[in-house]
Amino acid sequence: MTQPRIRKTVENWISAIRPVGGPPKAPESLGVRINAHWDRLTKPKGSLGRLESLAVWYGQVHGKERLPDPRSCVCVFAADHGVAESGVSAYPSAVTREMVRNFTSGGAAINVLTRHHGIRLEVVDVGVNGDLAGWAGVTHRKVAMGTRNFLEEPAMLPETGLKAMEAGRDIAHSLIGQGIALLIPGEMGIGNTTSSSALASALLHMPPEEVTGRGTGLNDEMFRHKVRVIEDSVRKYAPVMATPLDWLWAVGGLEIAAIAGFIIGAAEKRTPVILDGLITAAGALVVHKIFPPISEYLLAGHAGQEPGHRKILESMALDPLLKLDLRLGEGTGGTLAATLVRSSVFLYNEMATFESAQVSGPH
Repeated sequence: MTQPRIRKTVENWISAIRPVGGPPKAPESLGVRINAHWDRLTKPKGSLGRLESLAVWYGQVHGKERLPDPRSCVCVFAADHGVAESGVSAYPSAVTREMVRNFTSGGAAINVLTRHHGIRLEVVDVGVNGDLAGWAGVTHRKVAMGTRNFLEEPAMLPETGLKAMEAGRDIAHSLIGQGIALLIPGEMGIGNTTSSSALASALLHMPPEEVTGRGTGLNDEMFRHKVRVIEDSVRKYAPVMATPLDWLWAVGGLEIAAIAGFIIGAAEKRTPVILDGLITAAGALVVHKIFPPISEYLLAGHAGQEPGHRKILESMALDPLLKLDLRLGEGTGGTLAATLVRSSVFLYNEMATFESAQVSGPH
């Protein structure tokens, strides 16, 4: 169970987070003022659809009617999972390290998307099982050489998990201090859909088969085995779990803990976060179970193929922006969604008003 000192540390972080916006229908509320500006622009009222509501969300999180330049950054948190030893993935654990190398050489999907859309990319080693010291293009915040096999013992010590959360929080604060105004967490870690599905099952009180998917492409036999691993693990730990943090330490991953800290750090600084797939949603779910208003800071970038992803988003009342049947991770879906958020901000800030363009408004 989580020691009082660690629980208090996380509670202190969260205590700095303020709810987004004010009463939604108050005459002078920020959301009303942002919507009023949309209505003055040279277009029919509401004609940009959800793009308009994206700018409202972005402005309310920042607390500003004049929307900040949406400089964006994807942070891919990488870590290994001991549960991969139990045959829950179609790929070997070595792929985590190999994909980090691919990220640094610019060859992964997330590299292509961020490069062509002008979005910054940071790759963070928070728990890769290997020595990455000296690797250019990697932010080194390793707290352990991966987690332990949670089928046999808790994935991590609470102290280790807190260090991973601190790494994510520190990185969010640093990026915001550098002028980043929109954050997108991504991840890489063989076995992490198993950890995320276990968290979803435990925190949503749902049977593992309802929140578990095929991850990297499991066949029927491997999928059934994956579900059994989650069932056995959740059943084993349930009697001694008292808080969402306990579950994070028991069946989570170091990158999931870092993503939870990243989200908290962003919210402390009033900065919006776009979630990617199942793994980033699992990190958000841990925070949401401690502090439900965190969902106001979050946008669901897309609805992925993993059933647990959809269940988590529903539990946080988040409506996915895109539906593209993605299951890659890395932050790809979040990045695609970020291009729409950025577009909404550019439109809001740069379109002419009816008055300035000398265009007749509606009767």
